[in-house]
Amino acid sequence: MNSIRIIIADDHAVVRQGLVLVLGQESDLEIVGEARDGAEAVALAAEMEPHLALLDWKMPQLDGLQAARQIKEQQAEVCTLLLSGAPVETAVLDSLDQGVDGFVHKDISPAGLAHAIRIVAGGQRYLGPEITQALLERSRQQAASTPETVALSPRELEVLQLMAMPVTYKEMAAQLSIGETTIHTHVKRIFAKLNQPNRTQAVIAALRLGLISL
Repeated sequence: MNSIRIIIADDHAVVRQGLVLVLGQESDLEIVGEARDGAEAVALAAEMEPHLALLDWKMPQLDGLQAARQIKEQQAEVCTLLLSGAPVETAVLDSLDQGVDGFVHKDISPAGLAHAIRIVAGGQRYLGPEITQALLERSRQQAASTPETVALSPRELEVLQLMAMPVTYKEMAAQLSIGETTIHTHVKRIFAKLNQPNRTQAVIAALRLGLISL
């Protein structure tokens, strides 16, 4: 890959222009288009065939997650990286199973964003350090809803550790050499044992209990 072709989608013109300016300083990154909302981003991705779509988390028409999902449905080879300016949400890790390849906060440094783009464009999943730190902070704040003693099987612990990483359930299954349906069964049991409704909350609870580490 000579250069990484990127489209940028953000409903704030100043933010888009700032991203174009910052990323334009990198010799291996090429901005090939800008979109004002998620629907424009999907159409632009189809037109420009970029390597990566950099999408704001909150946008009109389609939000970043919805746009990422549609882009993946139309062009599976296009990588998607979400930018969030809001506090970290419980959907962060769950979004990795819905067409998102990476998630970073807008507080990330220019060098950090360029690094994240290269990682994701190279075919790897990525969670920004700001996101990871926010998850750790939330794990310290949330205590009441989780049992103090949780009995997880060795396989459930393996799955739980992978749940804390930026990988999809399909990728978990491949790493553990088991079926994706089996992964989903383990995940449901983990949710029940930890008394948590989703992947992110389960990871937070597990971190607090010391069952896993990041």
